[in-house]
Amino acid sequence: MTRIDDTFARLKAEGKKAFVAYIMASDPDEATTAEILRGLPGAGVDIIELGMPFTDPMADGPTIQHAGQRALAAGGSVTRTLAMLREFRKTDNTTPVVLMGYYNPIYARRGGVDRFLEEAVEAGVDGLIVVDLPPEEDAELCIPAGKAGLNFIRLATPTTDDRRLPAVVKNTSGFVYYVSVTGITGGPAANAAEVAPEVARIRAAAGLPVVVGFGISTPEAAQSVASVADGCVVGSAIVKMIGEGRPVPEILGFVAELAAGAHRG
Repeated sequence: MTRIDDTFARLKAEGKKAFVAYIMASDPDEATTAEILRGLPGAGVDIIELGMPFTDPMADGPTIQHAGQRALAAGGSVTRTLAMLREFRKTDNTTPVVLMGYYNPIYARRGGVDRFLEEAVEAGVDGLIVVDLPPEEDAELCIPAGKAGLNFIRLATPTTDDRRLPAVVKNTSGFVYYVSVTGITGGPAANAAEVAPEVARIRAAAGLPVVVGFGISTPEAAQSVASVADGCVVGSAIVKMIGEGRPVPEILGFVAELAAGAHRG
């Protein structure tokens, strides 16, 4: 049982759905990220997705691309992301944290995958979402991550048909992240009626909670989507406020509204 497993079990017992919040590490600087990180659990966030900045993202829309550029300009890196999480764990040892990003920064690190996984576990990482590693490459990171005690969370999409789905969920653990729209982050709004049958199909195949992301930007949307899934993810709407330089209390207030919506779902 990981922190992620424990969180879903607790929420189920409480009759709640999960709220997952995404922010980019070091956006716009380390101090701001650290302050937001500390405040997310108190704002009702059940699982934190912490983005690892990368120069060439594939799944991210303009809002998160800009966040990555700001983070890189501020000196953001995998090393600094892990250091930030170590500090977070000094005061919070219960909230699950998932690192989300791309394989290149992991592969290119001195010491490669083995060192990355060792440091991730030591820093208090619970899971990984690595967007550009398909199931055919599970030996690269997915399987070693599982052996190290980390959940490897796979993305399923509207184009993941019944022939492809078994491969997608085979080595997935923790939860499945369902991308609700065909497109990038910050794109069209998610439609709960369209999402519902896909969530049921994926849940049956994986035997895991299914959390829906992409296209959710309001408390009402969070409630609607969470009502047909095991939880929802909001990223771009939060990152947009960070990019606008909004005060941290205002950002956390918005996150609390989103979390309340998801929990009502």
